[in-house]
Amino acid sequence: MHHHGYLWTGPKERFDQEALRRPPHPEPPPAGSRPELIQRYREVAAEFPASDLPPLETAYWLIKPRSLVRGTWEEAKEAASWLGERLAEYAPRFASDRDRDTTRLARLVNAAVEQLHSGADVSYGFYLERPSYLSLAVVTCSPNRANAELACPVA
Repeated sequence: MHHHGYLWTGPKERFDQEALRRPPHPEPPPAGSRPELIQRYREVAAEFPASDLPPLETAYWLIKPRSLVRGTWEEAKEAASWLGERLAEYAPRFASDRDRDTTRLARLVNAAVEQLHSGADVSYGFYLERPSYLSLAVVTCSPNRANAELACPVA
């Protein structure tokens, strides 16, 4: 078991494009469906795996391009340390004073160690100034507990 880190920042409006953050349905629309439905399915099927947008389900980071992996760690504590470093780096830009609280951020990192050690994924999101959004995730790999069929992106 190992862990991969992912980071995304961008405009809140782009983050809110949920259709591009959701994997396509496993079955395409049936024959005879409206052409716009078929076209939309094809767009999502092509765009979802290639998009850098954070997926709605954390495990789906594993099907994104391997270039999006920001780090790989064998130990949960190392992966959580990376999360803590990113939180410290972005904290001055957090839109909420509550989110900047260092005690709260330390609790998030400690919780991440336990979650990752148990084989779970970790995903945190924060509003930044302007309004922008920060998404941080660490995904457990080989296998992923939430979706064991997903292959490791760096294997």
